[in-house]
Amino acid sequence: MRQPHHPALEDLTLARALKALSDPVRLRIVTTLADGSERGWGEFEVGVSKSTLSQHMKTLREAGLTKTRMEGTRCYVSLREDFDTKFPGLVPAVLALTGPGRR
Repeated sequence: MRQPHHPALEDLTLARALKALSDPVRLRIVTTLADGSERGWGEFEVGVSKSTLSQHMKTLREAGLTKTRMEGTRCYVSLREDFDTKFPGLVPAVLALTGPGRR
């Protein structure tokens, strides 16, 4: 299976990243990945159909927030390690502002 396209670091924009983080489902996905782990798509319990989850994952990947790795027929997702190079502290700040009781 072909690996998905990930935008180059220089092509990432703050507007696109913030738009991706503005959706509650995508924010839950990022919160789940914030521990630095890589997770299979089946591990996300966000209350949406598989096709909707796929669209959310694509939005996060195209915004440069996540990295998707294909292994056979399985998909694994993690936060993109170099995102913080472009926008230092953005993800931790957003997650801190949307912590328990603030969503």
